[in-house]
Amino acid sequence: MISPKYRARIMRGKMWWIGFSMSAVVVLFLLLDAGMKLAAVGPVLEAGQQIGYPGAGMARKLGALLLICTLLYIYPRTSLLGAILVTAFLGGAVATHVRLGNPLFSHVLFGVYVGVLMWGGMVLRDPRVRNLLTPWV
Repeated sequence: MISPKYRARIMRGKMWWIGFSMSAVVVLFLLLDAGMKLAAVGPVLEAGQQIGYPGAGMARKLGALLLICTLLYIYPRTSLLGAILVTAFLGGAVATHVRLGNPLFSHVLFGVYVGVLMWGGMVLRDPRVRNLLTPWV
């Protein structure tokens, strides 16, 4: 028979790994996105033109901002601040797609999907955030 303390330790371990995996997917996506914006590759410039953010300068500024926010999210001491800033960045993307009348599930809500995955990962891997966001548990 497994003791309740040991079972809780196992669950925390599983929760942490699932949260870490969710966060890793988000971080890899955000770093890729920031890198493409910083490099100002053709598809990024074309998409930026279509959504009203034209030019390599604008792409690089957005890439630098996203990179800073992502690095804050990666570093454990500033991960909560980074998550808040990334959420704000994603909110801007959602607002842009709403303004343009883009399709709901593929364009508008994509930032929401990334944000939910990011916050879900934080809640599962950091007990402080879990206690902050779920005080009734």
